[in-house]
Amino acid sequence: MFGIKYIKFDAMTHVMLFKNGKLQKEGRGLSFFYNSMSSSIVASPIGSNDVQFIFNESTTDFQMITVQGQITYKIEDPKKLTEVLDYTVDSQGRYTNKDNQKLKQRLINEAQTAAKSYIQSLQLKEAITNAKKIEDKINEGLGASSTSTSLGLEIMSVNVMAVKPTPAMAKALETQTREALQQEADAAIYDRRNFAVEQEQKIKESELNTEIAVEEKQKQITEKKMERKVIEQENATQIREMQVEADIAIEEKRKQLIDAKTENEKKQADAKRYSLKAQLEPYKEIDWKIISALNNTGNSSKNDIAIAFRELAENADTIQNLNITPDLLQSLT
Repeated sequence: MFGIKYIKFDAMTHVMLFKNGKLQKEGRGLSFFYNSMSSSIVASPIGSNDVQFIFNESTTDFQMITVQGQITYKIEDPKKLTEVLDYTVDSQGRYTNKDNQKLKQRLINEAQTAAKSYIQSLQLKEAITNAKKIEDKINEGLGASSTSTSLGLEIMSVNVMAVKPTPAMAKALETQTREALQQEADAAIYDRRNFAVEQEQKIKESELNTEIAVEEKQKQITEKKMERKVIEQENATQIREMQVEADIAIEEKRKQLIDAKTENEKKQADAKRYSLKAQLEPYKEIDWKIISALNNTGNSSKNDIAIAFRELAENADTIQNLNITPDLLQSLT
């Protein structure tokens, strides 16, 4: 009615109310009545916003790549922004033109300009593997850009999501990489087989060294056994020699003992002979018959008969006949 309207904005929107070309109100999250016939409202978002970008560039080896990423920014000075771009809204809070889209395109253009010279200095393989460096270049370019300053923007972050070659080149790189990986795999298999052969050789050498060591130990054991046997034989020989020497010594002692005994017995016999000789010396000149008669103290008839036979034997050459009766022999026996 009479063009009077009410409008309300959220706290993340900076609002400026102009009436007849003059600023009437300004601030965040305002709500007010206004005359739509003589007033205009400018509303700029002051929160962070994201801009998706994608652009193509050529590398130093004339290969096209696609850079895809995102820019996060916020409007630091809404007045500067509204002086350059039209952010007028209608009674429903909708923008009356597409200047807000121009802001995004300008940021994308600045990002591409910042990365252009760096990308063109890289080979294809270097470009697709240096996304972080491209990201840094874009961030530095936007931070130092006069466009960002004139629009009152603050660049919060830049993220490069992907750096891709053309599909044909990607397939070629995949093939090349696949072949390189296959060669590396073949080389790895070859190295692994060589390593296995070397390990097997080392194992065999270790086994041979072990067998040699075992044989050497066995040889040492055999030599030690032989040395021990030799020592045992030498000890046994020495023991036998000692026994023989002991036997010889014993026999020598025994011989000396026998000689001493024989000498003693000889001396005893000589003493007895001398004593007997001395005892018999008085009877040397006496007739044996007298001695026999003296010794016959029992008057035995047998002794008499024996003496008689002795005398007969002594005078046998003069006897012509001798008769001995059985009774005599019986009595003698």
